[in-house]
Amino acid sequence: MPLYIRDDDVDTLASQLQALIGVRTKTEAVRRALTHEIARAREDLPLAERLAAAKAKAREIGPSRKDFDMKRFSDDLWGG
Repeated sequence: MPLYIRDDDVDTLASQLQALIGVRTKTEAVRRALTHEIARAREDLPLAERLAAAKAKAREIGPSRKDFDMKRFSDDLWGG
């Protein structure tokens, strides 16, 4: 769903950011601003919450294979 900016102050801020960072469109300026703000907010999460999310992702992935040969895998990636 499209985002429409109907607030003149927000539109002005988007234009200012667009000029400052040298992007072609206000959409790109808003995209970058939102991306940076999301990253900043994630960094502000308490360590316990970040670790809990990482542990949940690891559980979702599942245990590693005991017979996996990382050296052979790396060599294959490098053509060796």
